[in-house]
Amino acid sequence: MVDENGEQLGVMAIRQALELAEEKQLDLVKIAPQARPPVCKLMDYGKYHFEQSKREREIRKNQKVITIKEVRLSATIEDHDVEVKFKNAVKFLKDGNKVKVTIRFRGRQITHSEIGLEVMQNFAERIKDYGVVERRPTTEGRNMFMVLAPRDKD
Repeated sequence: MVDENGEQLGVMAIRQALELAEEKQLDLVKIAPQARPPVCKLMDYGKYHFEQSKREREIRKNQKVITIKEVRLSATIEDHDVEVKFKNAVKFLKDGNKVKVTIRFRGRQITHSEIGLEVMQNFAERIKDYGVVERRPTTEGRNMFMVLAPRDKD
């Protein structure tokens, strides 16, 4: 048995502990029910529960949610189109989001996946000042993708 100030009260019967809790107008809460004998504490459980939820809300409020934005390229993309996609990706990275760069191979393009890999590496090289490659280009089926993360602000 532990009192509201954290001081040990020793081992006592349940009835005696309940009477003590009622006398002090506190709740008797089991802290470690698996222990022999079980460890109980005198506390205002409503106040404790409120403070816990308040702490959780504070933690959630300070959390930053990272979303993944997608930029789609093609194996035969032109320079100006890459520039437009680059500007969008930079905007997403500056907002603190991750960027998934995807190339979809159509028809016989899949036989020349090295062209898509070259486009990906070129894109990663252009964007290196704003983001880092978190996941290298990988091919899954007819798609090749890589994930870029925002660069740390130093």
